[in-house]
Amino acid sequence: MLTTATDTTFKDFDYKRPDFDAFSREFNTALDAFEHALSATEQSDVLRHIDAMRTDFSTMYNICMIRHTIDTRDEFYEKENEYFDQQMPAYQGLVTAFYRRLLNAKYRQELEAEHGKQLFNIAELSLKTFDESVVGLLQEENKLSSQYTKIKASATIDFRGEEHNISSIYKYEIDRDRATRRAAAEAKWGFFEEKSEEIENVFDQLVKVRHRIAKALGFEHFVELAYARMMRFDYDADMVARYREQVRTQIVPIAQRLYERQRQRLGLEKLKYYDEDLRFLSGNPAPKGEPDWIVRQAEKMYEELSPETHAFFQFMQETELMDLVNRPGKATGGYCTYIGRYQAPFIFSNFNGTSADIDVLTHEAGHAFQMYSSRNIGLSDYIMPTTEACEIHSMSMEFFTWPWMEGFFEEETNKYKFAHLSGAIAFLPYGVAVDEFQHRVYENPDWTPAERNAAWREIEQKYLPQRDYDGYAFLEEGRFWLKQSHIFNVPFYYIDYTLAQVCAFQFWKKDREDHAQAWDDYLRLCKVGGSQSFLQLVELANLQSPFDEGGVASVVSAIEEWLDNVDDQSF
Repeated sequence: MLTTATDTTFKDFDYKRPDFDAFSREFNTALDAFEHALSATEQSDVLRHIDAMRTDFSTMYNICMIRHTIDTRDEFYEKENEYFDQQMPAYQGLVTAFYRRLLNAKYRQELEAEHGKQLFNIAELSLKTFDESVVGLLQEENKLSSQYTKIKASATIDFRGEEHNISSIYKYEIDRDRATRRAAAEAKWGFFEEKSEEIENVFDQLVKVRHRIAKALGFEHFVELAYARMMRFDYDADMVARYREQVRTQIVPIAQRLYERQRQRLGLEKLKYYDEDLRFLSGNPAPKGEPDWIVRQAEKMYEELSPETHAFFQFMQETELMDLVNRPGKATGGYCTYIGRYQAPFIFSNFNGTSADIDVLTHEAGHAFQMYSSRNIGLSDYIMPTTEACEIHSMSMEFFTWPWMEGFFEEETNKYKFAHLSGAIAFLPYGVAVDEFQHRVYENPDWTPAERNAAWREIEQKYLPQRDYDGYAFLEEGRFWLKQSHIFNVPFYYIDYTLAQVCAFQFWKKDREDHAQAWDDYLRLCKVGGSQSFLQLVELANLQSPFDEGGVASVVSAIEEWLDNVDDQSF
């Protein structure tokens, strides 16, 4: 049963490990009832019951996942996380059985009319990604993915008498003193170097087990399976390859000019890898207060942005659905997930005192706002769209909140905006490099770690020709990718950020021209959740597809013009 979380807070959300045997029996009983329904109304009622069961199960999974990542040292939730690693493949088997019956439903025509065709598209593609024969392999994949997360979360980096994790050391990686930046970067990468054999071994096992899963399911290699897992209904690997080429030809030259401007701002003879994240000689813009102050500024911002965002952010605060501050033992990174029983998004991040705190807050709030906006859409499969569409909500929210950045950055607001927009441009080549790397790796599953590293270095030089590792052999050999969690935990996700970034640039442009229309398009996009495919959602929001010839170039000129009109040397 759904419970809108208005009278409780996240710490009081009930968690109980699902009895999977009992759940499985009840689920199979419901499947039989669905198959033998005597009317369309009865079949639809059973569909909703099955959906409610799935919501209950995913609620327990997400509460466990959140509490485990908040403190990876918590023994109770570590064991619960291990339990779900074991049970999720079997759960996927139950969902697959439901999808199979759905596609063969006696009253399919009536169900499509009531619930929409997208549910059946999801079912059709999902059936290609699972078979009972691969349950053991999926369990192994989950275990290896969790192993990587735990390795990164275990990082204790001693730097100048202080103990840091991967998030907290970042403030020294952007220090104005070059020797400090270099030392901090080498300290962080020293952790990865120390753990490199272990991490590369985990990845080697992941590549091989994913390849075995793909072959068992009838695919040539994991690339094809990954596209099916990601629910890519209306585009394929060839379209993605052509899009990457657009980024190479249209964006890489702009990014290189921006790196040259940065080199001049910093007064350096050569930009090294440990210089890239310091944007200005005067220091990067930083929020002018502590985390509680940041949240108060965000409260004011979302109150003024729209009635919808005001209600949303009040709900997030009152229900304590944000864990923002970096702590020892906390998993790295940031994310947003959805706790279905309570109709509650949850935002997780690791504030570290840099402008990234504002980026991650507005980004994850974009995800959360979309989930909140579509929470009553009716089916759990429709709460969120596929990931590349999800990232449109988050990346566009970063730009819709620009008018309120002065509340966070005060006199450094213009510096922040320049850094934010130029950084978004510079991200695109890295994003497509990660994607091309994954294609190459999974098309060559027998590669050695050394061959993978060589491929990364080659791809990196193609999209990031400015990258200079200053003789640091570990990175010169091609191991920068070891830090990128998505490669291990959510393969082939990363291109989604870049596709969404191109769409978000369009919202940035539209918002400057006509805020009311841009916000109306954005709100409409958020409310329909995942009831349509990526390219259908792009069209719904009056955006141009990034895959269109010239789709990337269409927003480049406006961005270049804005950046060229900024006197960045004055910051």
